[in-house]
Amino acid sequence: MTASPGLQRVTELFRQAFGSEPSVVASAPGRVNLIGEHLDYNGGPVLPFAVDRRTWIACASAAEFAVVSAEIGGAPVVRRDEASEGDWSDYLVGVMTELRRAGQAPAGARVAVASEVERGAGLSSSAALTVAAAAALTRLAGHEAAPDLLLETAFRAEHDFVGVRCGRMDQTIAVHGIEDTATLYETASGTRTTVPFHHDVWILPTGVAHTLADGGYNARRRECEEALRRCRTRLPTLSSLAALNLEELEDVSRTLEAPLDRRVRHVVSEVGRTRQAVRVLLAGDLPALGRLLVEGHQSLRTDFESTVPEADLLVEAAVSAGAYGARLTGAGWGGSVIVLAPAAGGAEIVAAVGDAFAKVHGRVPRAWPTRPSGGVRVDRAA
Repeated sequence: MTASPGLQRVTELFRQAFGSEPSVVASAPGRVNLIGEHLDYNGGPVLPFAVDRRTWIACASAAEFAVVSAEIGGAPVVRRDEASEGDWSDYLVGVMTELRRAGQAPAGARVAVASEVERGAGLSSSAALTVAAAAALTRLAGHEAAPDLLLETAFRAEHDFVGVRCGRMDQTIAVHGIEDTATLYETASGTRTTVPFHHDVWILPTGVAHTLADGGYNARRRECEEALRRCRTRLPTLSSLAALNLEELEDVSRTLEAPLDRRVRHVVSEVGRTRQAVRVLLAGDLPALGRLLVEGHQSLRTDFESTVPEADLLVEAAVSAGAYGARLTGAGWGGSVIVLAPAAGGAEIVAAVGDAFAKVHGRVPRAWPTRPSGGVRVDRAA
């Protein structure tokens, strides 16, 4: 069986950087969130799937902890402490820190990273990186890591060590992704329900990279936390913003000044769209799913204010060209737009969108199709 290009690439990088063969190689996928944006930290349902592009980690035991990335370039970087340095390697140091606490870490390691998941494209390259690293390093230490340990290690590395106030959606799908299947993940309870999904989705990067450790994402999370605190003055037992029903929303909105009222309205309406999306997907009604995607994008644009003009243009152009629907996926402030198009003619629709985008921005997005793929795996182990 021929090794995948990703496996070959990361193995060759390891040889070039460290002059030896890796002992373990593991990989994990990026993800698309069909709908349910900004609900994972608000206690709501989300509907993600793993994409067919992955991040690969090759490693071997060493006295030090040295890391190198094909995407960043340069010589291996040795990290000697557990303090964050504001560098990409913080994600890997965070994984090692969490594994040490769990008694699952090697004493040291040489680590090479190669990724097919574009950074800043809204496809959760960070979860792909941390989940793959957790799988590779636990195996290097001689352990068979349970999925829950991989998930929690990756989450803590990003949330606690790097400082991105994320929920657990991205890590969950990177660990538990299933081919041809989206996952309804109830973030309040942690339950997962499989939803068959056999249709291609096109990914169109906006070309605007986002950084989640600062800026809009953490600000929106703080706003949601403040809104929940205010809502609880009228509804003391309210567990989360996503638990609000429409009648309660109308009541509490009168007590919330802008922009908190709009943030809450997005959360509550997005919960409804996500549950409806599952129903129409199970019924095979792709046009109805497309309409929900567009409604979700408009809510992100007006109520959550997390889109960018490039994303708005791509969505409008996709709908005008005949797509069932489109919306920004991921946290926002850049990233990628997903386009749901008829199987026949999808490439032509995407080409028309590219032409419309190029007229305004002078470039054509590097579009590619994907469908649900599998989650984390160990690709090679000594």
